[in-house]
Amino acid sequence: MTYLLKPAGIGGTTAILLSAVPALANSWVPDPDHTEVVVSWGHIGFSTQSLEFLAFDGILDVDLENVEAASADFTVKTESVHSGAKVFDAELVGETWFNSAVFPDARFISTSIERTAENTVRVTGDLTIKEFTNEIVWDVTVNKIGENPVGQFLDYYKGTWMGVTATTEVPRSEFGLGAFEGIGTEMVTITINTEMKQQ
Repeated sequence: MTYLLKPAGIGGTTAILLSAVPALANSWVPDPDHTEVVVSWGHIGFSTQSLEFLAFDGILDVDLENVEAASADFTVKTESVHSGAKVFDAELVGETWFNSAVFPDARFISTSIERTAENTVRVTGDLTIKEFTNEIVWDVTVNKIGENPVGQFLDYYKGTWMGVTATTEVPRSEFGLGAFEGIGTEMVTITINTEMKQQ
């Protein structure tokens, strides 16, 4: 099954357009200090709740003059889930939810990428959580590509960086996460905000 995402917005004047950037056929990796992986859902109609994964790894291989040939591979460690409620976190890593002892990773691997505008792409691929794999689709906005000014002060931040926002919406029951139906909404939103360093 294929699940489409919600679009991620960006202010037009703040974007550096993909087509305006010279060819950079390189790998990019997320900066752990400037990356957020957030899952949000509706809670009994009263509010929107969220949690975050604190441990992750990934790589994006892309030539910015041939974006459609790019590939992405991103993994989160399910045991790193953090909701702000210790009791809930303990439940989330248990057998009812992520069963992290058996399935430590949730992984997305892209299968195709389509440019949708000058600074946006649609990324299709396979998301695997526990033993369940389904095709999902992300809307990705490239916020900025360029030299990181923090590199003036810290060597790690020297070089070329890319800021990206990616958003998708998936039905949790299709990934073996359907517990407590009716309390949390079936559709959950996943948002990744990341600053990636060119290798």
